[in-house]
Amino acid sequence: MDREEILIVDDEKNILDLSCLYLEREGFSTLTAQDGLQAYQMITAKQPDFVVLDVMLPGLDGFELCKKLRAEGITVPILMLTARDEDIDKILGLELGADDYMTKPFNPRELVARVKAILRRGEILNQNAQKSEVLKMGNVILDPQKREVRVNEIEIPLRTQEFEVLWIFFQHPGFVLSRDKLLQLAWGYDFAGQTRTVDVHVAQLRKKLSNSQISIETVSGIGYKCVKKV
Repeated sequence: MDREEILIVDDEKNILDLSCLYLEREGFSTLTAQDGLQAYQMITAKQPDFVVLDVMLPGLDGFELCKKLRAEGITVPILMLTARDEDIDKILGLELGADDYMTKPFNPRELVARVKAILRRGEILNQNAQKSEVLKMGNVILDPQKREVRVNEIEIPLRTQEFEVLWIFFQHPGFVLSRDKLLQLAWGYDFAGQTRTVDVHVAQLRKKLSNSQISIETVSGIGYKCVKKV
């Protein structure tokens, strides 16, 4: 089997070297780019399996590149790196279509764990989708095999991770799911934390399904549940 290929985009050579070292130890193949334009060209030409993308890049920055890729329908998983531990950077990256984020400086072992979790979870979900039936709640229809969500027969475009979160909710209608449980089920993490990722994806789902007959309700101090509107 071909090794999965990871593109690391950062203008700091020590980060590129360290990331490549740890990822290659785990059996991945790696590519590197040091600016946004070079990364865009490599993504479109080589179609890597995963992108680790720094926010602060010369020329085309990480936010702009992420937005451009998603606008062109390129669905490669993206983990963004931000040098500032500020919610605004994390939220913006996730809203533009990143699957996850990490704050610099980071532990390279955690980077490897994040990459493996998202890739493996994607494989499991794809396998399960082939065996799953179409799910319905109110006027919302979710088709796992086609990866489509429709409201009153009109398709609602969802990003990859938004679809995964909604699918988890549909499999547990009315049940309260903690943020950590959603991370485990939709992202494949077996460790706690990064709950802001869940919050942003839920917020995006609420916007996109605002005219539907379902509601994703906040359960204070616990998490979320998806129910049909009364």
